[in-house]
Amino acid sequence: MSGKTHYPSIFLSDIHLGTKGCQAEKLVDFLKAHSCDRLYLVGDIVDGWRLKSGFYWPQAHNNVLRRFLTMTKNGTEVIYVTGNHDEFLRKYSDMQIGNLHVVDRYVHETQDGRRLLVIHGDEFDVITRYHKWLAFAGDIGYTFLLEANRLVNAARSRFGYGYWSLSAWIKHRVKRAVNFISEFEGAIAHQCNRLGYDGAVCGHIHHAEISEIEGVTYMNCGDWVESCTALVENANGSFRIIKWDEAATTADIIELEPQIELAPTPARKSA
Repeated sequence: MSGKTHYPSIFLSDIHLGTKGCQAEKLVDFLKAHSCDRLYLVGDIVDGWRLKSGFYWPQAHNNVLRRFLTMTKNGTEVIYVTGNHDEFLRKYSDMQIGNLHVVDRYVHETQDGRRLLVIHGDEFDVITRYHKWLAFAGDIGYTFLLEANRLVNAARSRFGYGYWSLSAWIKHRVKRAVNFISEFEGAIAHQCNRLGYDGAVCGHIHHAEISEIEGVTYMNCGDWVESCTALVENANGSFRIIKWDEAATTADIIELEPQIELAPTPARKSA
């Protein structure tokens, strides 16, 4: 653990192992630089959808899984929350092997006593839940945008420009996409209020964020396809999002701008 930054809890989502867009090398570097008592894998860790259409599994993806297993052997509790892309694991829900737990949802108690619902979030996505064929089509479109990103950024690199995400640019400028994110966040906040939770940690929409919605704390881990972000809990129960840039090292962690950090607040009474 020497030389590593330690947190009580680290939350990762939407790694999408088995796809060409997965930033596995960056994730391994991040995991080598950090340790935690509890690691939450908040869905879409292995992309079963993509593996069905064509097998892609380089050594770097094996290295990610080996790193997770090494963490369990070293005493870290790993909570694997299933998502829609790794829904094949849902038939093993509530399975426990050593320090590895597979669940569909989990309740995390923060260092300052708040109760957070940890879910992937696909159940709050109307398209994924009721129009799966459309979700598959959207996944194909997203894969196309990622490939376009690769070509665009190869050209930008030749002229000395940094990385730029075409898919993220579209997501945050198309009104329908912006409305979808807002409705998704609102639906999760409403569920937390209904069930008496202080907040939620989710993934699914590849958009890292910490915010207050309807009086509850909404937090999203982001992804390891484009943004390479992790949600971490500090020793006092506050949270922040770390963006692991390609140039980052153990001593050079880039936080999202503006800095996203939520101070601990009194826990609400259970419903």
